[in-house]
Amino acid sequence: MTVDLFIPCLVDQFYPQTGINMVKVLKAAGVQVQYNPVQTCCGQAPYLNGYWEEAKVIGEKFIGAFNDENYVVGPSASCVAFVRNHYDKLFYNSGLHLEYKKLKKRIFELSDFLVSILGVVDFKAVLEEKAVLHSECSGSNRYGLSDQPLKLMKNVEGLQLLDISAGERSCGFQGLGPRQLDNIAERLLKVYCQKVMDVGASTIIVVDPSCMLNFNTYIQKQKLPLKVMHIADVLSSGN
Repeated sequence: MTVDLFIPCLVDQFYPQTGINMVKVLKAAGVQVQYNPVQTCCGQAPYLNGYWEEAKVIGEKFIGAFNDENYVVGPSASCVAFVRNHYDKLFYNSGLHLEYKKLKKRIFELSDFLVSILGVVDFKAVLEEKAVLHSECSGSNRYGLSDQPLKLMKNVEGLQLLDISAGERSCGFQGLGPRQLDNIAERLLKVYCQKVMDVGASTIIVVDPSCMLNFNTYIQKQKLPLKVMHIADVLSSGN
């Protein structure tokens, strides 16, 4: 099987190693990976800020970059959910409507693809950490992730997963959060990070680079004894 690699903007600009680690994980799962360098943004950022026409132009290029029959796999639940859920609004009754419908069925978030499509949950990863697995709101509410990330993390040797309040799902990012709702976002981050430290965890594991960036920005600003890891980084650890 060959899959097309989708690298979101934040991974490309801030966390390229996470993209590299995703390739390692996919290859360890037994699939071939190909990357189309003409791909850019999925269009989520301009769309959420009200620039629908600009988002449509970007979306047209995105659809064109993934116009084969392969699965498309990305390390961002929010970006994949945006393509699945909002391209219909941008391309309904257009010349790209059928192409979008085909792409919608083929594009997956990394952990969902590994568990639901490939059925692979153990990558012989080793990570001696006490961590909280962040059940982020976009992944749960918009993409539909359930226990796929947990199934993968349960097989990481040395990793101790700790629980915080089941109601804590938002890091405050939400596309507009850090820029236009910064006071609310910072309060959410403060509460979340304090709960992580209260249970004795030192690491927050995420499935989305937007959460990763938001957590890291706050943690560095407040000089907290925490670190953030993407699930791809965890699965490639120790190998």
